[in-house]
Amino acid sequence: MKLVFMNRLAPVVPAVSFRSLVLGGLLSLQPLAWADALVNYRCEPVYQPARNVWVRTVGLVHDDKKITEVRIDGVPVYSFNVHGARVLTALDNERIAFDADQLSWQSDWRGVMQAQGRCERASD
Repeated sequence: MKLVFMNRLAPVVPAVSFRSLVLGGLLSLQPLAWADALVNYRCEPVYQPARNVWVRTVGLVHDDKKITEVRIDGVPVYSFNVHGARVLTALDNERIAFDADQLSWQSDWRGVMQAQGRCERASD
């Protein structure tokens, strides 16, 4: 690092290249990208009245303090609420309640179809 002197009254300013600024910025962002963890669950809800079993996935992205993102079948949802171990959200007119303690899925699609089923943590 070079020191640049303008005159005796000006403060000493280190000469920094653009490349070192970019590299420093990338290195400082690196821990932020690794801070969030993704946990995937595989659910098998039974949709009534047709009695069809659909395999659905729930992805919870979290940091050490809270859930930061919810993904249903790999699609990030627009909004979600967390009540204890329950995550409430909606995707494509389907209201979804996922319980991480009981490993269960409940959903309702406009009152036409309802679903309940078990979930398991997916192996990564």
